[in-house]
Formats: sequence, structure tokens, C-alpha cells
Amino acid sequence: MAKYGKKAASKVKKAMHERKRGTLKSGRSGKTVKSRKQAIAIGLSEARRAGGKVPPKKSSGKTKKSSASKARKSSRARTRESARSKSR
Repeated sequence: MAKYGKKAASKVKKAMHERKRGTLKSGRSGKTVKSRKQAIAIGLSEARRAGGKVPPKKSSGKTKKSSASKARKSSRARTRESARSKSR
């Protein structure tokens, strides 16, 4: 099964072409993109926005907590809260 669709391929191709010509600009700063990797990232980002078949963006290096551990933590806080109110 292919990871990327036709729309993603065309967006990346367009971004690479713009990079070669020197007309590809980065988002906020508006600086000219010179990196090949950054051009690919911009193309994939545009494909995601256009609804193309692209895997989700990789998360940052921070570890994510599972929803189960969050639920456990919140239930513990609620039991402590109720125990405090009962003792008063």
C-alpha cells in the first residue's frame, strides 16, 4: 500500500521546482528555501492542507502520555478532593 497519493507527489514536485528556481519561500519569515528537505516538508504540508493522502506529521521529541494515564491521574485527583471535603 502506497504511503503517499498523487496529490502529495504533485505538490512536492511543484515545491522542488520552485526551490530550484529560487522562488520557494518559507512560511512566517518569508526567507528563500535552499534546503531540499525543507522543500519536501513544505510540499507535504501543502498536500495535507489540500486533503491529499499523506501520513500524519511526526510528533516532536517529547513523550506523549496515553489517555489512560491521564484518566487515572484525574480520577486520583477527584478522590483526593472528595476525601478532603469529607474530612472537613
